[in-house]
Amino acid sequence: MKAFLLTNIVFFNNIPIEVYKVLEKKEREKMNSVTVYVTNTCPYCVMLKNFLTQQNIPFKEVNVQEDPVQMHYVISQTGQMGVPQTEVNGKWVIGFDPNSIMAALR
Repeated sequence: MKAFLLTNIVFFNNIPIEVYKVLEKKEREKMNSVTVYVTNTCPYCVMLKNFLTQQNIPFKEVNVQEDPVQMHYVISQTGQMGVPQTEVNGKWVIGFDPNSIMAALR
């Protein structure tokens, strides 16, 4: 891998660096899968969704109060009945825990 400058455009692996950054970001987003399991009345769920939105982390929201099958899935995976619960790349984070979510995304 080499970078070079040609007419004020920086290239990386023969791709303009700005294009490379966009492609790299899309690849990272593809790799990261975040699903947040919530209920209608959970204030910590709202805090978690706001945190993810502020960090520009795309996520899927599943309301276990409205979908009992998903509720049973979460309990079978974690043994926990509380929300929020977040599945990040196959790893589970229980409760509102931004540090653990960020660590799981690395």
